[in-house]
Formats: sequence, C-alpha cells, structure tokens
Amino acid sequence: MDMSETNKPLSAKFIFLLAVATGGAVASNYYAQPLLHTIALSLQIDDALTGLIITAAQISYAIGLLALVPLGDVLERKRLIISMLLLAVAGLLISAFSQNIVWLLAGTIVAGFFSAVAQVIVPFAAALAKDSERGRVVGVVMGGLLLGVLFARIAAGFASQIGSWRSIYMAAAVMLSAIALLLYREIPFSPASSKMSYKTLLISTLSQFAEHPKLILFGVLGALNFAVFSFLWTPSALMLSSKPYYFNDAIIGLFGLAGVAGAFMAPYAGRWADKGKSSSVMTLGFVLLAFSWLPIYFAPSSIVLFIIGIVALDMAAQVIHISTMSQTHKLNANSRSRLNACYMVCHFLGGAAGSFASTRIFVQLGWTGITAAGVISAFAGFTLCAVFFRMKK
Repeated sequence: MDMSETNKPLSAKFIFLLAVATGGAVASNYYAQPLLHTIALSLQIDDALTGLIITAAQISYAIGLLALVPLGDVLERKRLIISMLLLAVAGLLISAFSQNIVWLLAGTIVAGFFSAVAQVIVPFAAALAKDSERGRVVGVVMGGLLLGVLFARIAAGFASQIGSWRSIYMAAAVMLSAIALLLYREIPFSPASSKMSYKTLLISTLSQFAEHPKLILFGVLGALNFAVFSFLWTPSALMLSSKPYYFNDAIIGLFGLAGVAGAFMAPYAGRWADKGKSSSVMTLGFVLLAFSWLPIYFAPSSIVLFIIGIVALDMAAQVIHISTMSQTHKLNANSRSRLNACYMVCHFLGGAAGSFASTRIFVQLGWTGITAAGVISAFAGFTLCAVFFRMKK
C-alpha cells in the first residue's frame, strides 16, 4: 500500500496495527503511575516527589509533540515513525536500569519525548483514511491510545508483583521493538507533504494558533480535560496504597480495567464527529466529567463508587478528546500534523499541570482537595463550551 491508494478503505487489520502502535508508544508515559509508592520506597524518596515522574513524562511528551510531530509534514513518515519508536525504547531501558531518581527522570524524559510518535501516527492515519471514514479511523486509533494508557497501569502493577517495578520497563522495551518491526513491514512509504525548512516548520506550527482561532479553544478544552483525567489517576495509587486499603501494585493496576469503557466510546465519538455533532458532544462530555466526581469523592470509603466514577470519567474524557481532536483535524487538511501537535501540546501541558498539582494537593488536602480540583476544572470546560457554542449559533 502507498499513499496513492488513499481512495480505498483501510483494512481493519491495518487500522488495528496503528491502534496498537499508538497505544504501545503512549503507554511509556504511564507505567510509573500505579507504582509511585513502590518507587518511592525503592529509591528512598517521598511520595510527593514521585509525582515528578509523571509530570516529567507529560512535559517531555508535550515538547516532543512540538519539536518532532510537525516533522510528519516534511519528512517521510515511515522512517520517522520507526526511528522515534526505537529511541523511545532507549529511554525505557535507561529507566529500567536507573539506580536513583535522577536517572529514572532522565529515562522518563527520553521515552516521553520520543513516544510523541503516537501523535505522528494519528494524523498519518487521518491522511490515509477516506473523508467519510476519517472520524471512525481516528476514533479507533485513539481508542488504542487510551487502551495503552489503561493497560499500562495493569501491566505495570502485575510486573511489579512478579518481579520488580523495573520489570515493566524491560518488557515495554521488547514490546516497542517488536511493534517497530511490524510497522516497518506493513506501513506504506509516505513522502513529505511539504518542503519547508525545520525552522520555518516550527514557526508555521506555532502560527496555527493565529491562523485558526478555534484551535485555541480546542487546545484549552483539551488541557482542561486531561487535567481532570490526571487529577484522578496520578494520586489514586497513593490513596489506594494507604489506609484503609493498603492495596499492592497489582491490585492498584487492575483499577485501569474500570476505564476500558472509555476506549470503546472512541469509535462512537468519531462517528458523532463525522455527523457534525461535536459541539453538543463536547458540552455534554464536560457535564458528565463534572458529575463523575460525585461517586469518586467517596473513593476512600467505597471501592464500588470509585469504580463507577472511573467508568464515567474515562468515558467522558475520551468523548471530549476525540471530539476536540476531530474538529482540530478539520481546520486544515494540509497541516494536520502541525495542528495535531498544537492541540496535543495543550492537552499534555494540562495533564502535566494536573499531575504536578495533584500529588501536592493530595498530601496537603487529601481526597477532598482532589475532588474539588477535578470538579472546578470540569466545570470550567463546560462553561467554555456553553459560552462559545452558544455564541456560534
């Protein structure tokens, strides 16, 4: 298959491979999440400091989005994707063999920076898809991304119990290497769509905000959405490993299963986007995001309510994410990689801010403070949607 065949529907096998690759790449940023308490004990650091691991992953990912993802418009994408995957493998191996927080952060930064390849793959899939199926294809690939995030927690928890917290980084390095080999064999040669210089490319990337004012709105909504997501998931390991539960890493990782429902919402969100319903979906998504914190508030006393809240929050977060991303891709077909980079930089900066703040809020204000932060951020997103989309009418 080559780029000249984009008039043909993409095979389910090929879309699945792209989804797996996207999920495998982005998972590199989340293996530490259920292991924060264990890593703190192993490296002899306090719980609040472990939040820097997640924050470093998300910030380096955001920088990678800005510095590397736009290259998808000016370089041959097959070579770019394979190279970034293998460099992410190097970062995972550094983390696996780190003996202190400095080296763990270094490995996390390298893996996070190059795992931005996930967002080279997404616009690549969008470019290959027919117009009538683009939302569905993006939805499936993004569903793979979310599943990667969720199963990263599950796999990390079990690997830690079977071996040590380092085991998951070793296993992930092997997995990403295998994915790189499969992609090398299957994805088509994809020549650059632009011949501009790298400096011009970066300027052009940042100028997307000025050229497309809607991108600012979508970026802010994406940032708020991922901040809420991080307010839940980053401190949850600290809450579940303490009184009254004292769960081990494997059990904490299993809570990722509760978020799988969100991944299955991705194709539906993509179809709604194809039908022009993104505005309503985004607004309702933020309403559900805010209300999901009602059961989550009772997490320290009820696991059942916590699971219900996780399901609701992950479904809402995925619907919002797919809707905003689909609308971003429609702004300009000739600069999808740059638009995607701008949107995802905002998205992950919001997540990094949520991760950085959440461990400190948890240490200072407990789960009540976490709940308040989540509700306020979700309500801010709803307000922006309500005001902007009503003005649009």
